[in-house]
Order: sequence, then C-alpha cells, then structure tokens
Amino acid sequence: MPVPWTKIDAHTHTSASDGTDTPTELMQAAAHAGLDCIALTDHDSWAGWGEASAAVQLTGVALVRGMELSTQAGPGSIHMLAYLFDPNDTALIELTAEIRDSREHRAERIVARMAEDFPITWEDVLEQAQDARSIGRPHIADALVALGLVPNRSAAFDQMLSPKAGYYQPYYAPSPVDAVVAIRAAGGVPVVAHPGAYAHGAGLAPERLRALVDAGLGGIEVGHRLNSPQLQQQLRADAARYNLIVTGSSDYHGTGKPNPLGEFTTAPNQLERIIDEATGVPVIVPA
Repeated sequence: MPVPWTKIDAHTHTSASDGTDTPTELMQAAAHAGLDCIALTDHDSWAGWGEASAAVQLTGVALVRGMELSTQAGPGSIHMLAYLFDPNDTALIELTAEIRDSREHRAERIVARMAEDFPITWEDVLEQAQDARSIGRPHIADALVALGLVPNRSAAFDQMLSPKAGYYQPYYAPSPVDAVVAIRAAGGVPVVAHPGAYAHGAGLAPERLRALVDAGLGGIEVGHRLNSPQLQQQLRADAARYNLIVTGSSDYHGTGKPNPLGEFTTAPNQLERIIDEATGVPVIVPA
C-alpha cells in the first residue's frame, strides 16, 4: 500500500505509559514538529490509542497504532516494537497484563529499598504516574525529581536507578522470541527497538538476531540516538541480509527524555512494508 506521508516518526510515548504528553498533546506536538505520521508505542499498553485516534482529524497527523513490548534476555532486556496488531487478541492482552503487573510490583519493591536511604514513598510515585497503565522506573525517576533529590530523569537513571546503585529488582517479561511470535499471532509486525541499548551498545548478537528472524521478526529500528553511526551501518547490513524493514524514530517521551520528535524518521516505503504485513488494525488517516 503506497503511503502519502513523508515525515514519519515510528516510536513515541504518552502519559499512558512513561511519556509526559497526553495522547492528544502528542498528536498536537507531532503536527507542530512538521510530522505527517507517527506511531504511538507506549510500554506494554495500548490505552492511549482511543484518544490519539480521536486527535487525527484535529491535527492532520496519521496514526500508526502500536506498542513497545518488554522482553527479558538473560540479565538484560530487549524491547520489541509491535505495529498494527489486533488489540482484542486474548493472548496478547493476557501477556501485557502480566508484564504490567510484574513491573508495578517491581517498582514497589524498588521504592521500598530506596526508602531506606531516601525520603520517597510509593504514594510519591503514584502521584507522578497519575493515569498511566504501565508504572515503572520512569515514574520513580519523576518522583525523585519532584522531591528535589535529582534535577531530571536522566540524572535519576544515572544515579539511584542505575543497576550499580543496588536498588535493581527483576520483573517478568517474555523472551524476545516469544514476543515476536505473540505479536505475529496477533496480526502485528515486530521490530526490535534501539539495538544500541543492548550489550553495552554493541547491538544484538548475530545468533540472537538470527533466532528472532527465524521466529518472524519484521524489522530493526536503525535510526535512533542510542545507535552509533557505526552500529547503524552494521544494522543496515543486517537488515539487507535478512530482508528486514528499517525504521527510524525519536523515542519521544515529552519532557521525560531529551529526544525531540522527528529526530530520526522512517522512509515511506518501509512503513508501506509494515502496513502490507500487518493484519490487525489499519492506520488511522486524516480525512
């Protein structure tokens, strides 16, 4: 399906997870940034889809409905972007509910340990999370900022929320391969997010990438600030080798991260491939 959009940001977040903009505000910000299409990919939730969809006609920005699914790979995590899946898929509903529940209880455990050293409570975190469906470490960071313990989220993650700080707690998430299978079963297209965040910036090990491809991986997020120029070159070669979709995006979180909307974008022909492969839901387009 040929698409008419040329400025496409394929990875953004709202207050339905750990962004600071409401879905309506995100759509307005996208229009202000000169984008004509964005993907809404909140963590382990699609609660923002309805409000964002309603803003399509008001802003003129097309909406690709998606999600960023948490997965667990050994001691680390890999995030899988899921595009245009069926939100009524029972297995995916149950999987994301289990992840969110585990993350929230993990966040409570982190706060309990932090409270031994800092004046922070779970109520402080809930105040920052407000209506978020997925409560996690970014909301703890926001609470630390609000309490005046750190200047911003980045400082919180560099200090108290760093694994080296001693407050880390594990949580449940499926394996990357199981996540790819679940997304495909729900009619979606799985794209591995920001590989530069994994293995100390080295990206995905060749054997892991091959396993994901064999399971049905659709693409790789190549354009992202966490991917170095050298890694981006390698990822493009990997994508060509396996005929994978190549995306680019901001990973926008409002004021929660310094990433500006449209920092990296996705080529129209790559979005066409996502649309052609998906069988879940269509893109919401302006009239």
